Amino acid sequence: MLETYKEKRDFSKTREPSWEKMKEGKNLLFVIHKHAATRLHYDLRLELEWVLKSWAVPKWPSYNPDEKRLAVMVEDHPYDYKDFEWTIPKDEYGWWTVMIWDYWTYQPIYSTWDKGKDEKAAMEMLEKWRLSFILNWKKLKWEF
Repeated sequence: MLETYKEKRDFSKTREPSWEKMKEGKNLLFVIHKHAATRLHYDLRLELEWVLKSWAVPKWPSYNPDEKRLAVMVEDHPYDYKDFEWTIPKDEYGWWTVMIWDYWTYQPIYSTWDKGKDEKAAMEMLEKWRLSFILNWKKLKWEF
């Protein structure tokens, strides 16, 4: 799952997490990183199947459901990336500042409040390219 992620990084030069098995929690976690790279964008990361499924979002999502926003799926990131904030060195992939913009828990639409069932439902939606979820936030509260 993390092969592409690992191929793009030199872990002797970056503090980015490589991989550790995640701790089992009661809820699915999300994190939004504000990433001042070549262009400012946001990275949405959702816990699924022991990794953070990740999307680059060039513009912050609108609260208006009629306004469409692009989210480009990128390589999976290790679960420990949920806590990552740092300035990535200039010669490394993704160089520039990464900071946590928001985090907490999320649930797929029609949640059962059972983590295992919710994770399975989210993966099924993702396989159909139609993942709908609710962020339970520190800053945000919205349905996407």
